[in-house]
Amino acid sequence: MGGRGYTVFDTAVGRCGIVWSDAGIVGVQLPEAREIDTRRRIFQLHPEAREQRPTLNAEMAIDGIVALLQGGNSDLCGVVLDVDGIPRFSQRVYEVARAIPRGETRSYDELAAQMRPTGAMHSVAQAIAKNPFMIVVPCHRVLDTGKYADGISPYGGVISKRRLLSIEGAHPSASSRTLFDALLPVAPPRPHN
Repeated sequence: MGGRGYTVFDTAVGRCGIVWSDAGIVGVQLPEAREIDTRRRIFQLHPEAREQRPTLNAEMAIDGIVALLQGGNSDLCGVVLDVDGIPRFSQRVYEVARAIPRGETRSYDELAAQMRPTGAMHSVAQAIAKNPFMIVVPCHRVLDTGKYADGISPYGGVISKRRLLSIEGAHPSASSRTLFDALLPVAPPRPHN
């Protein structure tokens, strides 16, 4: 094939995009508010990519992303990534993040500790923030200690970490709950008459 290809595909949360090369997946774009904005973001990040029929590897990634965003249990560990140009430290962070099971979360500190001696928390957070492989590398499962983040990454479109974790059935730890989460069990909604 040569060069980079991309396609846009339907999911339960909107039209996502995926970019690939001969070496593997180059990036995943979660939906923006409009499909044209999703496509625009792909073109900004990968101006050389051309819309094409997905490779087998890209098709496997698409099927897994679609299943996961429908609340299914999808294993994306077999999807090959093109990590050319990605710093070695970030590659290691992504390898560790890919091992986090669906429905579970880890903190930046936990990832850093797991990577030993070079795994500084700040560097882990920077690598997660720059993750171009959304969903395939589940950076939404990595949270800041003490916070149940609702942030959006540069490749996350309008979908937040909180929404992705909700789809997966993840539950925040007690230390990462918001005041709303903490008060909800104490004061359940009153039934309407």
